[in-house]
Amino acid sequence: MRFSLATTGLLALGLLGACHMTKTSTSAVSAPNPAAPVWQSDAYTLYRDSLTQGRFTARARSRHELTSDYQSPANEFQSPQVSFKFSLNGQDNEMPPGQDHVLVAVPKAGGEALETPVIVFGQQYVDRTPVPANAYLAPNTPLRIRLDLRPVLAAFRQQGYYQLYNGQKLYQQDFKHVFVAGNTAPLSWDFDNLIHKPQLELHDADGDGIYETTLTLNARADAPTTAKAWQASLDVSALPQYQSDYPLLDALYRLALEEAKRAVEPDGTFRTGESWAGVWTRDISYSIILAQAALQPEVAKISLLRKVSAKGRIIQDTGTGGAYPCSTDRLIWAVAAWEVYLTTGDEAWLRQVYPIIKNSIEDDVQNGIYDSPTGLVRGESSFLDWREQTYPKWMQPVDIYQSETLGTNAVHFQANQVLEQMADRLGDGATAAKHRALAARIAAGLNQHLWQAEKGYYGQYLYGRSQLLLSPRAEALGEALSVLYGVADAERARTVVQRTPVMAYGVPCIYPQISGIPPYHNNAVWPFVQSYWGLAAAQVGNETAFMESIAAVSRPAALFLTNKENFVASNGDFAGTQVNSSVMLWSLSGALGLVYKGLFGMDFQAVGLTFRPFVPQALQGTRRLTGFRYRQATLDIELTGYGRTIRRIALDGQPLPEATVPGTLSGPHTVHIELTDEAPTAATQHKVPHHVAPMTPAVHYRAGRLSWAPVEGAKAYQVLHNGEFAARTTETEFGVPAPTAYTEYQVLAVDAQGYESFASEPLAIEVNRFRQLVELETAATKSGKPYPGATGRGFVEISHTVNRRLTVRVPVPAAGLYALDFRYANGNGPINTSNKCAIRTLRRGPQRLGTVVLPQRGVGEWSDWGYTNPIVVELPQGTHTLTLDFDPANENMNGEVNQAMLDHLRLTRLR
Repeated sequence: MRFSLATTGLLALGLLGACHMTKTSTSAVSAPNPAAPVWQSDAYTLYRDSLTQGRFTARARSRHELTSDYQSPANEFQSPQVSFKFSLNGQDNEMPPGQDHVLVAVPKAGGEALETPVIVFGQQYVDRTPVPANAYLAPNTPLRIRLDLRPVLAAFRQQGYYQLYNGQKLYQQDFKHVFVAGNTAPLSWDFDNLIHKPQLELHDADGDGIYETTLTLNARADAPTTAKAWQASLDVSALPQYQSDYPLLDALYRLALEEAKRAVEPDGTFRTGESWAGVWTRDISYSIILAQAALQPEVAKISLLRKVSAKGRIIQDTGTGGAYPCSTDRLIWAVAAWEVYLTTGDEAWLRQVYPIIKNSIEDDVQNGIYDSPTGLVRGESSFLDWREQTYPKWMQPVDIYQSETLGTNAVHFQANQVLEQMADRLGDGATAAKHRALAARIAAGLNQHLWQAEKGYYGQYLYGRSQLLLSPRAEALGEALSVLYGVADAERARTVVQRTPVMAYGVPCIYPQISGIPPYHNNAVWPFVQSYWGLAAAQVGNETAFMESIAAVSRPAALFLTNKENFVASNGDFAGTQVNSSVMLWSLSGALGLVYKGLFGMDFQAVGLTFRPFVPQALQGTRRLTGFRYRQATLDIELTGYGRTIRRIALDGQPLPEATVPGTLSGPHTVHIELTDEAPTAATQHKVPHHVAPMTPAVHYRAGRLSWAPVEGAKAYQVLHNGEFAARTTETEFGVPAPTAYTEYQVLAVDAQGYESFASEPLAIEVNRFRQLVELETAATKSGKPYPGATGRGFVEISHTVNRRLTVRVPVPAAGLYALDFRYANGNGPINTSNKCAIRTLRRGPQRLGTVVLPQRGVGEWSDWGYTNPIVVELPQGTHTLTLDFDPANENMNGEVNQAMLDHLRLTRLR
């Protein structure tokens, strides 16, 4: 049977094929025991009117008032061992990953001020002072940090640049700032945002080459706090009211409702969060899908249209490398726009958004985002847009463009299904067929390339350069969307929910965690992701996972008295993540969505509203949702009992066929739903402890041997040859034969529990035998800009006005498979944000070979050269004319600046 999109996708957040109607007799509604726990674990306990976690209690004084005595432990029991490293221009460029300076910050005898020795840049300092038992970092500890930068400055004077540990050259003219990063506040490992923390910048006041700053560690003035009480204060009578036998959950619903109203700006758009001004494509879209399309549809419309460009395309948020096409999850906008149509039935809206979605997907196709070898789309993991939080540190933005991720592919799968449904409704059969095929192709690619049968869930992404590997980590949002959107078949969907790793405080964004990376996406639970996970659990009938998701979303809201952006997965605390906002739109929307689409099972379809409720036995009783506006109707809904099977459902006292309210209904009506009090078949979750995978090895090659430093916690290493398993060893070196063709190696560290590190950066050995360069200043006029570092006599510029077409004649000595890439510079923005990623199309004659992506590499850093993505293509022997064109689809999100400098074209024969 082929179900409609609304039934197979996220729009069917109820229970597929399980919420059937029966005609058995009415059962009595059981009242919950007021003193017994509703749900409990070793970490916390949920009661009808309170929640306890250790010594802390959150309590509902009424359905309109909450109190909490929670105090963050973030400033208590901090280790005095401070890890840090220095940073030039806000990049992690002093020493290899995992190699840090260490200072033991304990008071000195006689009260002497605490300071570091003068540390030479690039030379590791480790304080060997023993750490006393039960010694903690004292409050308000001042620390003077001193850095000897004289070797760097001498290199600038002698040769104009300093060569960093990784071989890159930092030119004197690009040297702007010196920072310190680290693990103890106010230090931060967020290198990309050090520029926004002036206290972490070091200065040379007297010009002697010694840079200094003084910080206050564990500052009590900065101790994180939350409110101790909340009381309803806004008029939300125009929004649906909710009441059940569980006062705490009712009060949390009211809190979310008020915060939803607060999240509307004076201009009629959604504010992303208390600390996040503005409209963000993915944030509003995920929020609209969860609840806001039903709750505040006009605000949803205004917000979505705010994220449409003048050319009628969906705007990708700023992000990695200048975002699009490094990030490509903007298509979640399409799913949100469809949700608005389903909740409103607004045909004018459908006609308005249809060409926007169609043209945006077509641009993605033209820009090489749809990858023909795997059937998957390229681009950063949806919402996980902070590079090293979910990717290995060696991956540059262009590597992230090449990655093929679970969550983003699930989004594109659903966006194509949405476009198919829209096209069908608008009579565009050809478009419907095209996007039905694209969706099927993505689903097939996910199930072929990312499914891990031995684990029972999908892998995180494919990553690499010439060869793509599967990262076996779980990625919670992608796992949930694969279930909700129908990427996984019914059996796989049940398995995904049962076997994806879940920690004590909820489902972490990824699992296991990445070594040396502080909590934000790494080692963090995001309530909106938890809500999608809960809805996936409801869809497959996993009562354990659904009930725990309700508890996992309720706990932080109750203790923190706001809907926070995230919290630390390993301890459940709101402090300790790198950024955290209150009144977070998608968090509060998730709380509401678990009521509307989870408990009440609202399944919005084109022709009506179907109810597929799921009430865990722990939440049995009576619940009412009144004043719920659906299109032209206003519904008062009463739901009794527990389970996921409807005994009877009535509209205004009359049986309601198919449990579906017609989309044409208008005026006030009552809906009564009675469940059969039958618990679904028992199902479990895969509960796991906090675990950090080993550090990624850094591999070197010399004289026929690979070598790497020992990785802490590693029990063995796997050696990969051209992306395939070659050997397992307990040594830190490995002999390899002299290559007869292009050969690259990678190494993974494996710990005692079998968890793998990321694979090391691909290392091509003796590669110059299979590689040639074409200097581009021989093909076009050399630029007069004063940027050093080019390999030949200069470089050429490409922009909207300069070299819109660049023609290069390339000699190919022998027929074979070649990787073509360009050495380039793009100083139009930082590596982590903005929207000036340059894009071009490479052709051989009329044949389109692929899209060339040239991400930003640093503000004004025009001498920081790197390589684009490789275009892999079969080439016959002979001289070929290649063109690098600026096509209409190659426009980035900036629209005005689409510029880069090109040094040379590199041809590497792969076979």
